[in-house]
Amino acid sequence: MGAEPLAADRSAVEPAPMTPRPHRVLRVRRETPGVVTLALAPLLGDPEPGAPGQFNMVGAFGVGEAAISVSGVGPDGAILHTVRDVGAVTHALARAPRGSLLGVRGPYGRGWDLAGSLGGDVVVVAGGLGLAPLRPLIRALSLRRNGFGRISVLVGARSPEQLLFLAETSRWRARGLHVDVTVDQAAVGWSGRVGLVTRLIDGAVLHPSATTGFVCGPEVMMRFTARALMSAGVEPSRIQLSMERNMRCGVGLCGHCQLGPFFVCRDGPVFGHEVVGPLMEVREL
Repeated sequence: MGAEPLAADRSAVEPAPMTPRPHRVLRVRRETPGVVTLALAPLLGDPEPGAPGQFNMVGAFGVGEAAISVSGVGPDGAILHTVRDVGAVTHALARAPRGSLLGVRGPYGRGWDLAGSLGGDVVVVAGGLGLAPLRPLIRALSLRRNGFGRISVLVGARSPEQLLFLAETSRWRARGLHVDVTVDQAAVGWSGRVGLVTRLIDGAVLHPSATTGFVCGPEVMMRFTARALMSAGVEPSRIQLSMERNMRCGVGLCGHCQLGPFFVCRDGPVFGHEVVGPLMEVREL
């Protein structure tokens, strides 16, 4: 008789897995044209940032929801999501004003496996918005700086105005990380590197057999980056890729994100290249 009321009370305060928790928008930061970072805090309970590389389903009530990677945790504990305005849902999220309410489910999926890279060198390669899910990983690496060899962060974007978190790169360098930035197309006043991010890899991989690669960006960029890392001597099993294909439900029920035998939302979004690499070579899979 004593256990039943406790179970009933718990179900009254814990939402079902598919039920979004209302979160308030604490801050909105414009990162680049069309890209903002939202700082969200739940109305009830504590924020759940999850592990680096995991994602949430973030929804605008009455519009829909989208899978958005966690891009960090604010000093006040708020969960950060960096959103590009490309469709109806992300348009509503990107335009959510401070103080408004959004729905959040998660965190979901499998994040970056950092434990396997301890003691060795690390190369982080980001293309465009792919830097967002890598940022919590970079912060974790910098906090445990003495646990790794050389840490290289290679960032690529189409143009200088589309570079994310550029102000943070100086802080990463101050913590002992090697940071290299390049753009596909220069602009007036740009004095940095110009070219594909894959061109930076030869200078970043010093001890291939003890190097782990973490990669996120457009699929074509990840495919060529993985090839460049392997050409430099990095083992496929030490290359991790974040796949973010068309994730709708977040829990492997709807099948929209199926990639061969895997559901990206449930089995990923982070996979080892030895697992997902062959699938990425299959056209239209």
